[in-house]
Amino acid sequence: MNRRQLLTRTLAASAALAAPARVFAQAGPSARDTRLLEIARQQVERVGASLWHRDVVGIADFGLHSSLPRFHFVDLVGGRVNSALVAHGSGSDPEHDGWLNGFSNLPDSWATSRGAYITWEWYVGRFGTSVRLGGLDADNSNALDRAIVMHPASYVTPEHVARWGRCGRSNGCPAFGPDVFPEALVRLSGGRLIYADALGIGDYGEDVATPWQAPIDFAAVAAANRARYAAADDPDADELARIYAAANPGLAGS
Repeated sequence: MNRRQLLTRTLAASAALAAPARVFAQAGPSARDTRLLEIARQQVERVGASLWHRDVVGIADFGLHSSLPRFHFVDLVGGRVNSALVAHGSGSDPEHDGWLNGFSNLPDSWATSRGAYITWEWYVGRFGTSVRLGGLDADNSNALDRAIVMHPASYVTPEHVARWGRCGRSNGCPAFGPDVFPEALVRLSGGRLIYADALGIGDYGEDVATPWQAPIDFAAVAAANRARYAAADDPDADELARIYAAANPGLAGS
């Protein structure tokens, strides 16, 4: 190596050392995701003793319309959130307008319950592979007896929303589209937390206004649903159905 080559290399190396280091900025979570991450942490802290795993939390925001991706997979390890469609119960939405009117823990109400759930074992049932849920709060303590589970459903897809403007309704279960359910199965099963409430968190972290919804007589709803299974010659069945129809006129044709 001659003197000129050595000088050239020395100057190049000095310039490289003197140049400021290039910083690759990584975008932080959005305002919406920041709120969801905080809610997930709070709920894990609140019920964590009951959980087997605390890495991923599912948050169902039933304060949003069912046409929106309102179920959030919250990765507490990576600080990331991705979202999908989820159905609510028919008892919570008698008008079938896509908005949840209210929560109920009553058996046979076919309503969605608010609160924290723990995911339990897989099983194969009416909707194929499903995951049993256990209620961890007073507001969802009947989840196991009510057979509230995670399951796939064809009425929770973008195609269904495009046609009808909303998802279909479950019997109170958080139902997912067939393409999304495997993610829920893998990421949330095995003793993880699902938290359901009417949070109403918009895309930019803002509070979304919910249209006024008629209150529901859930006891009448439960009675009418039981009447549907009653014997055809049961003299009380028609009367129970009439009581329910009077209390919840929006259910007709849903």
